[in-house]
Amino acid sequence: MSSSGKVIVNSALRAAAHVRSSTLPKELSKSATSMLSSAASGTNHVLPDLSYDYNALEPVISAETMTIHHSKHHNTYVTNLNVGLEKLDEAVSKDDISGIIALQGALKFNGGGHLNHTLFWENLAPKGSSELKDDSAIKCIIDLCYGDAETMKKDLTSMTVSVQGSGWGWLGFNPQSGGIESRTMTNQDPLQASTGLVPLLGIDVWEHAYYVDYRNVRPDYVNAIWDIIDWDVVEKRLLDAQKSD
Repeated sequence: MSSSGKVIVNSALRAAAHVRSSTLPKELSKSATSMLSSAASGTNHVLPDLSYDYNALEPVISAETMTIHHSKHHNTYVTNLNVGLEKLDEAVSKDDISGIIALQGALKFNGGGHLNHTLFWENLAPKGSSELKDDSAIKCIIDLCYGDAETMKKDLTSMTVSVQGSGWGWLGFNPQSGGIESRTMTNQDPLQASTGLVPLLGIDVWEHAYYVDYRNVRPDYVNAIWDIIDWDVVEKRLLDAQKSD
């Protein structure tokens, strides 16, 4: 897609089919074609609106952090993803295998950054606006897999705090076992594409997510974020994942 919003992927998709059947490695071909297919909807990826104001998550996350995190950091991922997809379209249309391969790192990083942050904003809510209900499906599966909610929180908190450098902590649904698991990912690696787990709840532990409010004390941030989890969203993600299983 061009910067003007014009769809330019049709010829590239045809070329991708040819590349896939010839010399491009199968998984890489699948990734390129998938990205082009998502771009063929007719619009660029855009920064999602939030369902709450920047100051709505205080005191856990300040308006200053939310403003910088959403309007600057997330927006940069969106911008770079669109640039990368346009370059990918051009490379595939030219049968440029080296060019396609060279773009994979940037597409994974910026595409993952856009996807991860979109999920993150959605699973946050103002303090007290959403509770983990005793009779909910998410509470039942947490109890089944962890014993109780506090044990799950401690497990995911410990893993997330321990991420080396930048990354994410996730609670994910495993379609193979039907259970839920705690998992961490480095940088902006997306959970489902990397592990097969369907993301239910994500915690961003890049420093830009908490440094203004907590400086370098990551444990305080991760412990505090449990007060602003939107359990209604987490529940819906679980139910949708179970239906798709």
